Amino acid sequence: MGYYKSLGLNKEPFSTSPDPQFFYLSANHNATLKNLEISIRLRRGLCLILGDVGTGKTTLSRTLLQAFKDEGDFVFHLILDPAFKSEFQFLQNLINMFGIKPAFKSTIDFKEAIEKYLFLKGVEEDKTIILLIDEGQKITPDNLEVLRTLLNYETNEYKLLQLVILAQAEFLPRVKRIPNFIDRVSLKYTISPLDEKETKEMIEFRLKQAGMNGGSPLFNDGAIKLIYQFTQGYPRKIAMLCHDGLKEAVMREAPLVDEPMIRGLIARKDAE
Repeated sequence: MGYYKSLGLNKEPFSTSPDPQFFYLSANHNATLKNLEISIRLRRGLCLILGDVGTGKTTLSRTLLQAFKDEGDFVFHLILDPAFKSEFQFLQNLINMFGIKPAFKSTIDFKEAIEKYLFLKGVEEDKTIILLIDEGQKITPDNLEVLRTLLNYETNEYKLLQLVILAQAEFLPRVKRIPNFIDRVSLKYTISPLDEKETKEMIEFRLKQAGMNGGSPLFNDGAIKLIYQFTQGYPRKIAMLCHDGLKEAVMREAPLVDEPMIRGLIARKDAE
C-alpha cells in the first residue's frame, strides 16, 4: 500500500513526473500557456520559454500537448534532449521524426525534404506542424542555425513550422548573438518561481487532485511557510519536500505535517 493511501488519498500527490493533471497553474504559468496556444494557432513561428531548473517548463509543455490532444490539424513533435553533436545528426533525427524518406542523405537533401514536407502539410493539407524542444540550452550553435533556416520556410501569411523552445535562462544571451534568430521570436516568456500564497495553493491543489476531499489539512500554515522559505517557490523542490513531509507524517503516525517535521527534513537536507 502506498503511503498516500493511509492519508486518505487516491494517488501520489507530489510526484516530480510532468503530469498535467497535477500542474498547478499560477498566474505566470497560465499566462505563458495561453499565449503559447494563441501563438501556435496563429502560426507565428518561434516561441521561447525560459526558466530556471524546477520552475515547471517540462510540465507546462505536457499541458500544452494536452490542450491540443483532440485536434487533428495540429501535429506535435517533441525533442526531449537536443544535444545532437552535428548538423547532419540533428537533421537526420528531424527526418525520422517527420517520417520523411529523402532520395539522398546529405544536409542539403535533408533541408530540401523538410521544406517540401512542411509545405505539403502546412499548405496543401492545412495542418499546423509544431516542433517542441525541451532542454533548449543544449542546442549547439550549428543546430541553432539549422532551426533558423527552418524558420525561413513560410507562406505570405504564416510560418510553416511552429517552433517552441523551452530552455534555462542562460540560453537567451546565446541566441541574442545569432543574427536573424532573436528577431524571429514571436513570443518570449520567463517562468518565475511561486510566491508564498501560490506555494500554499499548489500544495492544496495537488492534494485535492490526489483525492483529498475537505477534512483537516495535511500541512499546517507554519509548515507551508517553512516549505516556501526553503524552496523559494520552485515547484519541483516544493513537491520533493512535501513528499518527504507526508512520508514523515506516516512514519510517525501523525495527523498532519507541522513545522518541527519540516524543520527536521530541511536540517537533514542541509547536512547532506
